[in-house]
Amino acid sequence: MIARAPVQLYRWHLGPLLGRRICLLTHTGRTSGLPRRTALEVTGTDPATGAVHLASGFGPASQWYRNIQHTPKVTVQSGRRHWTGTARPMTPDESGRAMAAYAPLHPRTARTLMRICGLTTDGSTEDWYRIGHDHIPFVEITPDPRTE
Repeated sequence: MIARAPVQLYRWHLGPLLGRRICLLTHTGRTSGLPRRTALEVTGTDPATGAVHLASGFGPASQWYRNIQHTPKVTVQSGRRHWTGTARPMTPDESGRAMAAYAPLHPRTARTLMRICGLTTDGSTEDWYRIGHDHIPFVEITPDPRTE
């Protein structure tokens, strides 16, 4: 399946070819307790903390999103960086602001995500905020100090 292709690239140690915009998130299955890997787009970063922001495009029912709520300790590979961190679901207000900041920077990707998710937008900052606030939860992953 094409959606799993980035995970395979990371397995083959070719993840750096994807740049820093696609990361490999390794999280723990909430039922199995086994490691699970998901390739996700980095939607933003916090330069002060080194945290990355990820969007759960399919909402709070996404398996990776549910897993990090159960076990927030994760590992992130982005480009050549590899680090452990703690995942924190962002508040609806934070998610709204993150979506409103992301969409103008990557309009084609944002519109494609909306189409896949069955959502519509008028393209305004307010509408992107609403979508992030109401439909697409974001996660902030802050690096553990000892791994950076």
